[in-house]
Amino acid sequence: MSNKNINNVKLGKNVKIFDFVNLYGCSIDDGSKVGTFVEIQKNATVGKNCKISSHTFICEGVHIEDNVFIGHNVTFINDKVPRATATDGSMQTESDWQVVETFIKKGSSIGSSATIMCGLTIGENAIVGAGAVVTKDVPPKSVVAGVPAKVIKKL
Repeated sequence: MSNKNINNVKLGKNVKIFDFVNLYGCSIDDGSKVGTFVEIQKNATVGKNCKISSHTFICEGVHIEDNVFIGHNVTFINDKVPRATATDGSMQTESDWQVVETFIKKGSSIGSSATIMCGLTIGENAIVGAGAVVTKDVPPKSVVAGVPAKVIKKL
């Protein structure tokens, strides 16, 4: 577990964390597994028995419930209008923008290289196809795929 910042991180029992993971200010519940080259930012939560695959980015404001699978290279977004600078031209600080939360419900799966926009919910036991760009809520027990992601099947 090298190159991992564990300051202010809440880890449950039997959590497995592989090398080169960056964690700060987040919580990961019992039995979850976090792959190599993952970043999980402050105020993000990961439930029990989740699998977070390598090269995934879980930003502040993302809440992942129990038994969720996150594929390789999945990216979450928490700002609808990202900017580098404030209106006066200075670098933005945390006070210059607001986190928009995202909710990943129990038992859902997100395929590799999917991008999940902020402010939405992926329903229980839903599946997001690899490479999808999710721009709106995903109903429970449905499969979405494409750019933008659309429901292609009900489970």
